[in-house]
Amino acid sequence: MISIRQRKGVKTTEVSEDYAAREANVKLENKLPSGCASRRLWKLLSFTVGGTVALCIGLLTSVYLATLHENDLWFSNIKEVEREISFRTECGLYYSYYKQMLQAPTLMQGFHGLIYDNKTESMRTINLLQRMNIYQEVFLSILYRVLPIQKYLEPVYFYIYTLFGLQAIYVTALYVTSWLLSGTWLSGLLAAFWYVTNRIDTTRVEFTIPLRENWALPFFAIQIAAITYFLRPNLQPLSERLTLLAIFISTFLFSLTWQFNQFMMLMQALVLFTLDSLDMLPAVKKNLKTGSFLNRLGKLLLHLFAVLCLTLFLNSIIKKILNLKSDEHIFKFLKAKFGFGATRDFDANLYLCEEAFGLLPFNTFGRLSDTLLFYAYIFVLCITVIAALAVAFHNLSDSKSQQSTGQTGKCTIILKPETAYNLIHTILFGFLALSTMRMKYLWTSHMCVFASFGLCSPEIWELLLKSIHLYKPKRICIMRYSVPILILLYLCYKFWPGMMDELSELREFYDPDTVELMNWINSNTPRKAVFAGSMQLLAGVKLCTGRTLTNHPHYEDNSLRERTKAVYQIYAKRSPEDVHALLRSFGTDYVILEDSICYERRHQRGCRLRDLLDVANGHMMDGPGENDPDLKLAGHPRFCEEIKRNLPPYTAYFTRVFQNKTFHVYKLSRNK
Repeated sequence: MISIRQRKGVKTTEVSEDYAAREANVKLENKLPSGCASRRLWKLLSFTVGGTVALCIGLLTSVYLATLHENDLWFSNIKEVEREISFRTECGLYYSYYKQMLQAPTLMQGFHGLIYDNKTESMRTINLLQRMNIYQEVFLSILYRVLPIQKYLEPVYFYIYTLFGLQAIYVTALYVTSWLLSGTWLSGLLAAFWYVTNRIDTTRVEFTIPLRENWALPFFAIQIAAITYFLRPNLQPLSERLTLLAIFISTFLFSLTWQFNQFMMLMQALVLFTLDSLDMLPAVKKNLKTGSFLNRLGKLLLHLFAVLCLTLFLNSIIKKILNLKSDEHIFKFLKAKFGFGATRDFDANLYLCEEAFGLLPFNTFGRLSDTLLFYAYIFVLCITVIAALAVAFHNLSDSKSQQSTGQTGKCTIILKPETAYNLIHTILFGFLALSTMRMKYLWTSHMCVFASFGLCSPEIWELLLKSIHLYKPKRICIMRYSVPILILLYLCYKFWPGMMDELSELREFYDPDTVELMNWINSNTPRKAVFAGSMQLLAGVKLCTGRTLTNHPHYEDNSLRERTKAVYQIYAKRSPEDVHALLRSFGTDYVILEDSICYERRHQRGCRLRDLLDVANGHMMDGPGENDPDLKLAGHPRFCEEIKRNLPPYTAYFTRVFQNKTFHVYKLSRNK
């Protein structure tokens, strides 16, 4: 919001005449009892209608996404093993712990199994509650066991309905944030409509249900809404305390449910630090800088330098003292991604070659433009950025040097703190999404909030109309209501038929090769057998069969990353003796080879898994193309290809016990 703030050393008479006149009108209206009563009644009615619409739109979004999930998989009709296989990659790993807790004879035995787990990583006992963010699975399993719902609701439905229910909370939080910023619930309705019509780019919950982000982002949205409200000046003490409690609870739940919470908390700290540095926070909340422009700017730069140096110093010292290496791969990935030197590090290249960790595709903006979201966002962003730059320059200047009343009046126009907070948030989210596609879901959902707020904000329209000399109070009212209503009508007209077609389109889950593999493992291998293979497949093996794994997709542990690289030598150019020795060092009984990895064509040369392994091992890559001059020819053929020929050097160590069109399972000999 654009408003007037009186700074130290500036008298009230220096405020612009236009604003003073409006204040006088407001005071006059407040003296009229009938006007006051009608305003209160209108506010109560607006709050009731807006709150009801928020709850309804949240629930409808939840039902819509749940219906899409059902229609896409025919989830209610497929077998249990097919339902579990539908939880791909790490999703299956997380859901397996919910299943494990439900299958435990007692809750205490279930807790013991998680704290002293020896099936997720063979030959190691790990504390899953410490290593992974699975408190939500534990909590849900306890609820399911305690509540009298076992006869009416299957465990898998209790799980997925909880996630879809959180989507209702997520959309409601986005709605409320936009409402708080603009002052009208129409803004929240537009934000929710944009969230749904841009579903491809705002969420992926309907096909990756157990992902940590689907648990965490609703709480993150609540936190942003609570901070937005907290930054309002002149809050009542009770309201302020309740808001702080909401911030604490939402931050705590967000931190519990997502392993990347520290990066988001760092972003929150940067936002608040920037607001404080530019003096955009209310004086009662925080105030840091004083003095002339050069003095304040120097203090700001010195403070920024000190904070960065202290952060890096403490980070390195703590890591050395505690011997922490869990985030090494992230820094290697970032270093290579932003051009600070090429790397042959297997873990960093594994991230670099995944589309999700690449730059945001350009066609994303085309989809966002089809709903008018991107155009509205750029429009609002430009206006607020210009206003914020003017405010920042003035706040860092010495206000006492402003002599004329008119000049001071212009300079003291500022953004409301909650608007500035969300502006910096959306800019940081934007940079994060542009650099890493997987993080676009943070930006696009907040984009819906920010764009809808701007179109319904009287201050944004006032600033725009004044800049083009068309300002009239009635025009502001017309613009802030007519523009969002027209956009809502456009969205309904263009996207409603497509949404109805989506809801009527029925498909069915179909993956017979994986189903056959899981059934074979359950029927033909010992319960304590140890399986090696790709991270993604082994998560499904853990969920569907309960067998012990050598590695898994939760990649935030250094020793696990080293173990995964060793297991993946089955797709490298290594001798059968070497591969057998590596696999047996982790207690492996069976290894699963996948043709989709061995003969991969999804990635281009240099990004195929076998290429990453070759480069990390110092070997030349297959196929036409250049190789680094120091890479050498491997002394052995590719293991995953050569083992299928059943030659004596391989059959001495590995015996094929299962195969279909996709998978080949080999049993390792124990006497070598």
